[in-house]
Amino acid sequence: MANYTINVNGKTHTVDVAGDMPLLWVLRDKINLKGTKFGCGVASCGACTVHLDGQVARACMTPISSVGAKRVSTIESISETKTGQALQKAWLDVDVLQCGYCQAGQLMAATALLASTPKPNDKQIDDAMSGNACRCGTYVRIREAIKTAAGVDAKDTREV
Repeated sequence: MANYTINVNGKTHTVDVAGDMPLLWVLRDKINLKGTKFGCGVASCGACTVHLDGQVARACMTPISSVGAKRVSTIESISETKTGQALQKAWLDVDVLQCGYCQAGQLMAATALLASTPKPNDKQIDDAMSGNACRCGTYVRIREAIKTAAGVDAKDTREV
């Protein structure tokens, strides 16, 4: 066991855990942020997606010892940015949700995409979202919601 100090959603937290403890369990069990979900445990489904210094990371496979001074952002902080607010609104407007289990990870991936590519085309959206599985199959609505949040007309982003 060791003390690790991490910045999560702009707040400093010190936790006494083993260095190989996945960030997912630190967030859920030690810091009590339950929005980041456990899905597969092998970084394949995207349910545990968080941002480390703005980059997509899978919390289930990120040991706490590797976080260091990187800023961790979780779904709980998404509404603090205009992009996050736009995505949340678009998710509701387009009616993306079905079971909802994957949606925290989907929103985190979409937020990272729009931060780096404010007006993505279909291929860019598909590439950025490809690591996030949705058992309900709402991929078409997810793409539409991302375009809506980006203020992109669907016909402007089709591949030609």
